Amino acid sequence: MKAAIIVAGGSGTRMNSPTPKQFLPLQGIPVLMHSLTSFYRFDPSIRLLLALPEHLFDAWQELQNKYGTSIPHKLIPGGETRFHSVYNCLQHLDKEELVAIHDGARPLLSQDLIHRLYTTAENEGSAVPVVPVDESMRVLERSSNKPVDRSLFRIVQTPQVFLTSLLQQAYSQPYSPFFTDDATVFESIGKPIHLVEGDPANIKITHPVDLMIAEALLSAGI
Repeated sequence: MKAAIIVAGGSGTRMNSPTPKQFLPLQGIPVLMHSLTSFYRFDPSIRLLLALPEHLFDAWQELQNKYGTSIPHKLIPGGETRFHSVYNCLQHLDKEELVAIHDGARPLLSQDLIHRLYTTAENEGSAVPVVPVDESMRVLERSSNKPVDRSLFRIVQTPQVFLTSLLQQAYSQPYSPFFTDDATVFESIGKPIHLVEGDPANIKITHPVDLMIAEALLSAGI
């Protein structure tokens, strides 16, 4: 059985918009609906959980009514942090499932990537998508800085897929600011992270230019 948790607690601050970024229109429908649709297309029987700030529940329902969206999913109140939002959702899943954790602000999720991740996680217990660093990097050291070998680094994406029983175990520990994503939570209990080739088009909508890039990629059929 497969499940997916979509975390959508972002705001429109860096987008310079009063509308939460997951509700902004992309190719005529809200960003968040693209993510839901991608998982549903992959497996119509998948269990979809959407972590959303409770004060946005009514607005989300209005958007579903407006766009005629009928993809089955369960709304879960988001927590104080992303960690707490994922924790809340994990309480509604069975231990034997494979669960993907995805950022609702990544709307360009391909079917091939979803397939690679679930397949790897089924065999290995975890699957985290990464892409190479294409630009030069420097590390800051107090008052100085120096170059680093970019071939040793990878940019981490979502969805990250795990065996639910292991992820629930990881999320039973207290929150730490070190937990920047699900992989850092998972490996903190001694579990290995299996990296999977990600997708450069799987961008995260953070700034206004990201929405323009996403529009261009969708228009180009990517």
